[in-house]
Amino acid sequence: MKIPVIGGTGRVGSQVVKVLTTRGQEAVPHSLSTGVDLRSGQGLREALTRSDVVINLTTSPTFDEAAPPFFQETMDNLLTAAHAAGVGHVVILSIVGADQVPDLVYYRAKVLQEDILKAGPVPYSIVRATQFFEFIDTVLSLTADENTVRLPATLLQPIAAADVAQTVADVSLGTPLQGTRNVAGPEVFALDELGEITLAARGDHRRVVTDNTAGLFAAASGDALIAKGDAIIAKTTYREWLAR
Repeated sequence: MKIPVIGGTGRVGSQVVKVLTTRGQEAVPHSLSTGVDLRSGQGLREALTRSDVVINLTTSPTFDEAAPPFFQETMDNLLTAAHAAGVGHVVILSIVGADQVPDLVYYRAKVLQEDILKAGPVPYSIVRATQFFEFIDTVLSLTADENTVRLPATLLQPIAAADVAQTVADVSLGTPLQGTRNVAGPEVFALDELGEITLAARGDHRRVVTDNTAGLFAAASGDALIAKGDAIIAKTTYREWLAR
């Protein structure tokens, strides 16, 4: 099958392309660098020509109030082009618990993206993943100084981006779910504990201070960001990933 991967040069997208290619599919990466602009629609019609499935892994360049209009415009353009091209399956990547954290504007924007897809004219699948291992260092840096890293005790169930890519590829090759599939890592951590594990592995001697008002994830409470029900549980553990 021909499968355009919009956002196919990014962290997850490039791995999805690789997985699909090894499975004998014609996975084609697209992004601004290849001339496809999902926001303006430039290059989109050509990218979707003769395509069976399209995977959308694009993300807003910012996490602020610009995120909702970004997802509104890009999804409207994608669905219009996909319907016109006769694409039979649209797959997007979202976030486990996005609808449980309304105080985070980016999470509200991802829920908007999901809702637009659900209401659209093309059969669809939504893959919701927990936070990536690869983003933990960035999360720590947002509330750090030279001596301490301030983190809330928010519960997370992080996952390797490579494991997310496998699930996205699996879903794209199947029948449209007309629903959501969740995927998460095998372990649950409090974010402050995850910070301590990360700093120790990096040889960083700064001290983690538990502060339930610090950083983006202070907006999440309880088990909002933990996968539930019949979620796919990946095998790669955080410590295994850190040791690579």
